[in-house]
Amino acid sequence: MLFVVGLVTLIGIPLQWLALKLRLPFRRHVPALFHRIVLRLIGVRVRQVGEPAAGRPLLLLSNHCSWLDICVVGSLFPLFFVAKSEVETWPVIGLLAKLQRTVFVDRARRSATGKVNREIAERLGAGDPVVLFAEGTSSDGNRVLPFRSALVGAVREAFDGERHVLVQPMSVAYVRLQGLPMGRSHRHVAAWTGDLELAPHLLEVLRQGAIDVEVRFGTARMLDGDADRKQVTRECEQEVRRLMTDAISGHTH
Repeated sequence: MLFVVGLVTLIGIPLQWLALKLRLPFRRHVPALFHRIVLRLIGVRVRQVGEPAAGRPLLLLSNHCSWLDICVVGSLFPLFFVAKSEVETWPVIGLLAKLQRTVFVDRARRSATGKVNREIAERLGAGDPVVLFAEGTSSDGNRVLPFRSALVGAVREAFDGERHVLVQPMSVAYVRLQGLPMGRSHRHVAAWTGDLELAPHLLEVLRQGAIDVEVRFGTARMLDGDADRKQVTRECEQEVRRLMTDAISGHTH
């Protein structure tokens, strides 16, 4: 199975790279197709609860606990990620992020702001939602870490020419393993904090079998020039925590 996953990756990476390089019309859809195939091969099943807001531009604020999150969220619909610049240098994850059309934000380099703004404006023009893992790091999958309003602020500044931005909480929760409730002690099977090598973690995912993950969408709110960025970030953090708790505990609403 690992061989098959590797083969799909070897085919998918050049295809997406070529689509991005030549700006082919289907470049927005290749990542979602790739992620769906990979998830099916490694036995990860995704359940979506709720819908992304219809309004645009849309910023989705999510928790983060694994490299699997990129595949899970990326499989839902055309979207792109905004990440801190360090992610670009991470082995494997950085490559996956680039192929997902991730925009990397370096707040220390003000000279790069114009380029970032243009990249985000291009993605927004296609109507794709923006995803930000607002914790700025990954957790153990059992809890939501504090959201960093500075990251939200950096993304908000990059919405060039857009006064009104919809912000919507979104939670990612790994809930079942081999058909049974995963429980706190087994959530490490899905969680990946970065201290582990990617290959051993992938092998563990394959060895353990079927994993069920829920992606839940909360209530969107407006982030404009009059909004308190820290307050909006705090509200989204609280709602993501509630959504994740509901998913882990099996609540349907």
